[in-house]
Amino acid sequence: MTFQSKSLGNEGEELAKEYLVKKGYKFVKKNLRLVCGEIDLLMEDGDDLVICEVKTKTNDEFGSPQDMVDFFKKKKLVQLAKALWQLYPSHSVRIDVVAINVENESITHIVNAVEES
Repeated sequence: MTFQSKSLGNEGEELAKEYLVKKGYKFVKKNLRLVCGEIDLLMEDGDDLVICEVKTKTNDEFGSPQDMVDFFKKKKLVQLAKALWQLYPSHSVRIDVVAINVENESITHIVNAVEES
């Protein structure tokens, strides 16, 4: 993984997109802006619209990338899911997290990582 020419976040989003497409997901849009925030990657998995929150870190020194999805981020992701569902009521919407660790060259994909409580 090389992270010299692009920002860490943009490179992570591209890696996540490639990873998910290889798993059979269909790419819809990157950095989709809604009134309540921005979706890193919007993908389709069968009939589901999938909000993919991508977290990229160079190492685990202060926690893993997936640890960066805290209570407040989860709350924001649920708001985004509700807004997206308003736009596409015929689709199910779910939230996945793709965590990328550059040092370990690892990608962790957490399906349905955030659910409305």
